[in-house]
Amino acid sequence: MLPGQTHRLQAALSRLQPVRLAALATCAAIAFLPLLAHAQDGSVPPRLGRDELLGQDTPDPAETPAPAPSPITDEPIAFEATGVEYDSEGETVTASGDVILRQGDQSVRADAVNWDRTSGQIVATGDVRFVDRDGNQLFTDRLELTDELRAGAMSNLLLAFNAGGRLAATEGRRSDNGDIALERAVYSGCQVETAEGCPDQPSWRITASRVFYDAEDRSVRFEGAWFELFGRRLLPLPGYTFNTDGSANNGVLIPNVGYTPANGLEASAGYYWRLATNRDLAVTGTVFTGAKPMISAQYRQLTQNGAYQITGYATQGARIPLGAQETGQEKDGLRGYLFANGRIQLDPAWSLTGSLRLASDRTFLRRYDISRDDRLRSTIAAERIGDRSYFSLAGWATQLLLVQGDQGQVPLALPAMDYRLNLADPVAGGTVQLQANTLALTRSEGQDTQRAFTSARWTRRSITSWGQELTFSALVRGDVYHTNQSELTATLPYRGAEGWHGRGIAIGAVDLKWPLAGEFLGGTQVLTPRVQLAGSPDVKNTDIPNEDSRAFELDNSNLFSLNRFPGYDRVEDGVRLTYGADYQLDLPGWRISGTVGQSYRLTDKLALFPDGTGLSSEFSDYVGRVNVQYRNFLRLTHRFRLDKDSLGIRRNEIDAAIGSDRTYLELGYLRLNRNLDPGFEDLRDREEVRAAGRVAFARYWSIFGSAVVNLTDRQEDPLNESDGFSPVRTRLGFAYADDCLELGFTWRRDYISIADAQEGSSFRFHFALRNLNFR
Repeated sequence: MLPGQTHRLQAALSRLQPVRLAALATCAAIAFLPLLAHAQDGSVPPRLGRDELLGQDTPDPAETPAPAPSPITDEPIAFEATGVEYDSEGETVTASGDVILRQGDQSVRADAVNWDRTSGQIVATGDVRFVDRDGNQLFTDRLELTDELRAGAMSNLLLAFNAGGRLAATEGRRSDNGDIALERAVYSGCQVETAEGCPDQPSWRITASRVFYDAEDRSVRFEGAWFELFGRRLLPLPGYTFNTDGSANNGVLIPNVGYTPANGLEASAGYYWRLATNRDLAVTGTVFTGAKPMISAQYRQLTQNGAYQITGYATQGARIPLGAQETGQEKDGLRGYLFANGRIQLDPAWSLTGSLRLASDRTFLRRYDISRDDRLRSTIAAERIGDRSYFSLAGWATQLLLVQGDQGQVPLALPAMDYRLNLADPVAGGTVQLQANTLALTRSEGQDTQRAFTSARWTRRSITSWGQELTFSALVRGDVYHTNQSELTATLPYRGAEGWHGRGIAIGAVDLKWPLAGEFLGGTQVLTPRVQLAGSPDVKNTDIPNEDSRAFELDNSNLFSLNRFPGYDRVEDGVRLTYGADYQLDLPGWRISGTVGQSYRLTDKLALFPDGTGLSSEFSDYVGRVNVQYRNFLRLTHRFRLDKDSLGIRRNEIDAAIGSDRTYLELGYLRLNRNLDPGFEDLRDREEVRAAGRVAFARYWSIFGSAVVNLTDRQEDPLNESDGFSPVRTRLGFAYADDCLELGFTWRRDYISIADAQEGSSFRFHFALRNLNFR
């Protein structure tokens, strides 16, 4: 039910009275309180200038010269009103009836305005609304202004900040030096009305007997402040102060609590330092009942042309090596993790990016629930992006974590260079892209490989008079490879031959699409048959080491590619004919689309593709995809690969989502049944099911959950230890989320132990406030 005709200010103040909400926190988002002082003294609200952004220290306020008067103060005040009366003896002007005063970006709306021309004082009464130059709004019953629209005394006021949040007080006054004192103030970052215009109680608020604004320091201080959540007083905030320019203050961070089976109960707390306007530091300590304490820190900085951050964790403790079978194999020592990344924009075209991720051991991140990555990659790259060109000089290193393998077999890629140029002028009616690429892979205990190539690709597209899309493509490439210690690679097809090798590649293709559109069931349908003829002379493949073309899977995305291998090391040769069709049906609210295709190799030469990949015979397997969507409520995607002879399912992948943003169910299923040699570690069979969902209720509350189950058995993958139904991870929790508060509780269970990262149940509590400048 909509509220009655209540006075706007009285309604707003009543909604900020004790509410029913609860949590932990501190205040700061009154960062826009200085609008009163700025409106009074004509100065401009503090903003980050170029010097501060570049890292130079902010001058001491006492040494900063007073700002020059704002040009706005020189502008005349224009006003509108239903009626105007002038008292020549008292030198007063009284405007009444929907009065509007404007000066620049400032405005005042009131029921009546009285202007004393002798003193310059303006008094607005009634339903008063004052808007400052930053868009912040002040609602009050009575407001005193100067003839430059500078706010003075006011009563029964409400401040609505442009960036969010509201502050209400019974009265306020500005002193001669610009300081402001508010009496019996209440602040909240929550909305006080629903989208339908009905009254709404805020989740949290901060009450204070008095609030002071210091014009010189540009800071706000509270007296007798309390933080309230769900209508209950939870936390006193004695002497709390914050800066009105929105910058952070030094202070204590919000504590976190949780439980994990490896470390037991844990609690963390920290401290935040604002070192300068462009850099800060946060240090956090965490204590555990089942492990030694851990310390972490994060440093962030903005530079003249970029930004970077460094995060580190450190602790002392015992760890179990990956793959250890006995509990007596613990090793004690320093454990930790370092993560740093950044970007520098050297000029509009050139940039430098980097990322460093390094862990002391393979299970540290998993045990302390910092990350569930099974590998860490560190990268560095210099890039130039031009109008028609791209250049990259990069390198990367990978650290193995939760996967079995020898770190010495993992390559360091440095340098990795790639350059591409699109020619400005057409060649034979088509576009040309030139490419140059180099890569060096170095292993401490394995095969080393170096590669370089240059290529040119020509593409011409045209539309025939019958509406067919005809595409001609051609690719020429020259490669040079060098490799040594190839005997250290266990998988024979990946080795290549020792020494230097070169090869030339030429591929040509003609691709024809013919869209056929028409009406169907009250909608439109488009059927697009497609055929491609591609060919290449015999390519030297077996002597070339295979570093980047290992994880091959035939699907609808690469069926019509010039080279269906990923990467550059393997190239499909011979002549092949690929055919298929795309279909799309659009009905009111519905969209159904799909694609299916197959290829035929016009040669009986032994295929380069391993058995089970779908391309090892003259006829390939059938591949396709089906998409079904109903508005934003239902989405279904099915990807498949069917055996060409038996139509047995070799790949079956289903992803489905149903529901809205607040209440939904997501399901996923994947089965790879390729029957490959177990020696191809990148192509193992697996089967799994995933589910996740959320149910919203009581407006702001929801329950959620998810699960991942491994359905792979040893018949599908002899190296897999699953029995055909092994839960991997489950999660269940509840959450509350409105426009200014988030809180929740999550239970998670891991069913797999990896060294000292134990299986079992974990618990985590989440809490966050919005529109509150609180760390």
